[in-house]
Amino acid sequence: MAQVSQSYHHGDLRQTLINTARSRIAEHGVGSLSLRKLAEDAGVSRTAPYHHFKDKSALLSAIAAEGFTQWQQVAREIFDNTELSARQRFRTFIHRYIGFAAGNPELYELMFGRPIWQSNSATDDLKSVAYPCFQFQVEMTRYWQAQGLLPQQQDPLRLAQVTWGTLHGIARLLIDGIYADQSHIDDMCDCAADVFMRGAPHPHE
Repeated sequence: MAQVSQSYHHGDLRQTLINTARSRIAEHGVGSLSLRKLAEDAGVSRTAPYHHFKDKSALLSAIAAEGFTQWQQVAREIFDNTELSARQRFRTFIHRYIGFAAGNPELYELMFGRPIWQSNSATDDLKSVAYPCFQFQVEMTRYWQAQGLLPQQQDPLRLAQVTWGTLHGIARLLIDGIYADQSHIDDMCDCAADVFMRGAPHPHE
């Protein structure tokens, strides 16, 4: 990976390091990342990253936090788009979720995978973004239940967990290469939407 040869203000070095780390992860995977290699990639001293991240786990948490922020912006944009019907927004949400995972496989795996959560190394900053991101999905679930699109007798939290679990499963199948044909993925997204919304009226889709 080519070094980034430019000078930085102290305030933006942290973001530069995160961006550089994301590029390395996207190209070579999480296993290739270390603070020493990050310093080399960014063209800074070996000690510079330690001024912003105490260790690799803290850096990974910062990257994952950006991923959750990025995804929640997408989800909010869909949910707030009143030009689409509630049914269309739900279907779009499913397609965009899978599209986000497919377009950012290494980031997605970091957001939801073992390196952070199983090792219990998530920072408070990451938790402060990741947990509200899921709470927003619960909020959307309540709305879709109120609109008659999702089963109203189910607990919103459990329904949001099951919905997310289904989407996460499809995303993993795609990321792991089990399914690579985009038409199959699109069909699976539509099937998932239809299964969750079965029985709901859809005069205009």
